[in-house]
Amino acid sequence: GHGVMPSTVCSVGEVLDMGYVVARDTVTSTIKIENTSTLTLPFSVQLESLSPTWERDRQKIPSFLTSSVQRTEIVGTQNYSGFSVFSVSPTEGKIEAGESQDFVVTFSPDHESLYYSDRLKVLFFGKQTAHEIHLKGAARDHPMFVEGGVPLDVPVESLAVTSPVASQKALEGGPQEVVRSLLLLLEYVEGSAEPARAELTVGAMQSPLLAAKKAVEFSLDNAPELQRAGFALDGPKGALERGQLKRIGVSWVPPAELQTSDPPLVSALLTVKGDITESYRVLFMARVVSAS
Repeated sequence: GHGVMPSTVCSVGEVLDMGYVVARDTVTSTIKIENTSTLTLPFSVQLESLSPTWERDRQKIPSFLTSSVQRTEIVGTQNYSGFSVFSVSPTEGKIEAGESQDFVVTFSPDHESLYYSDRLKVLFFGKQTAHEIHLKGAARDHPMFVEGGVPLDVPVESLAVTSPVASQKALEGGPQEVVRSLLLLLEYVEGSAEPARAELTVGAMQSPLLAAKKAVEFSLDNAPELQRAGFALDGPKGALERGQLKRIGVSWVPPAELQTSDPPLVSALLTVKGDITESYRVLFMARVVSAS
């Protein structure tokens, strides 16, 4: 007889990012797996969150406390409702030789969180792991979001269902403001002709759950102090329609009088206005690194 290895090609890499969606909305994405071997491949699909050992594994110390590399858990935030955040269809079947199979991944978050995640495994013959894909996504109660930099929050949420302060104030008709923090770290290579660069992304989501069509506006203040420290901003103000993204570019060249033992740290306020007003305290940190 002849031993033949099954071979397949997957349309996505190790990560499938479903992006930002409005909480309680549903989005889908398709993964295509092509059977490039001469075998018929019986497959089954598993989600890590549905593993029988997942509850036991949750008793361990969170990875953000024990590992400097892995910030979030493989299985992240879960729905309050008890229904799966991620689901996939079909869960089993066969891929004939030379044929391909589409897998539809559904992301249905029921509350706001930036740390929805799961792991999808595609197994052949019930035991051979062919593909492992990290599923991730984020949900907001409001139509705008900001990405970039190093988050300064804790990537694990309480199991208690609480009402965010801004949402409560919105219900009461009072002033609404949420303050979050981000760190932008720029590293300038000593002697380089190119400045150090980083960026923030401001986005406005499109969803049938959002009735108002009001544009999202943003502005990043404290330009004079940033300029004195050697930072230059590209596009610090603007407006977005639903479904758009805009980037705020940041570059840094060390000023002539810079003391390398005292790298600059400047704070600026990014204000984003949609159905509510959100404020992000952005910490700009820069340092000079050697070319080696």
